[in-house]
Amino acid sequence: MLNEVILISGVSRGLGLALAKQLAQPQRLIVGIARSNNSELAAYCQAQNASYQFIQADLALPQGCAHATHELQQLLKAHPDARSFWLINNAGTVAPMAQSHQLDDPHLIALALQLNVGSLISLSATFLAHTPATADRRILNISSGAGRNAVPGWGVYGATKSAVDHFTQTLALEQPQVRTVALAPGVIDTDMQTHIRQTETDFFPNRERFIQLHQNQQLASAEFTAEHIARYLANDTFGTKTVDDIRHYF
Repeated sequence: MLNEVILISGVSRGLGLALAKQLAQPQRLIVGIARSNNSELAAYCQAQNASYQFIQADLALPQGCAHATHELQQLLKAHPDARSFWLINNAGTVAPMAQSHQLDDPHLIALALQLNVGSLISLSATFLAHTPATADRRILNISSGAGRNAVPGWGVYGATKSAVDHFTQTLALEQPQVRTVALAPGVIDTDMQTHIRQTETDFFPNRERFIQLHQNQQLASAEFTAEHIARYLANDTFGTKTVDDIRHYF
């Protein structure tokens, strides 16, 4: 019998993949949502005697998000007796990276808003509506320090992460029985960082800082960060601070 159901968006790589591996344990069902499945993760979960299901969806598109929420509803209905349900809204993008006068592509802006904010709200709503109120329910929204301190070139990214913080605070007020946190994960060595370092300085003036962080090996690994986040998520104090930063716990 499955005791715990853990839902993770953006599960195919980076922090999402590392979190899924960290949380894969017996009597747990890991539900991954992403554009592409990661066969390595499925095999890893099987080796850990954890169950794994995958929902293929592009959360940057409204129709992709609608498909994901429909599939999620059906999946949650199939496990009404689990004692805990955790949702990790991890999917996100740093694009478009540009200064305010260069943000001239409405399509890219819309994709970022839908992925970073819209999908998070939709998945949270489905989670809240289709999980039992008697269960241990936790929502972890991956935010960013960029949403709390302005960074040139990250107007869109920072605005979406600020929105994540605000929505999380609102959700915590509306659903006090659900433990909810918007968590900044710090600077992690993922594909997102590679994209940042490859962006022209005209679009992202802080590029050199991130190049130096990489060269000086000051980026945390996804595995290191996931280990701390998993411990944080499972702690009885989770949810006492609605807007937080995992670096406070290293």
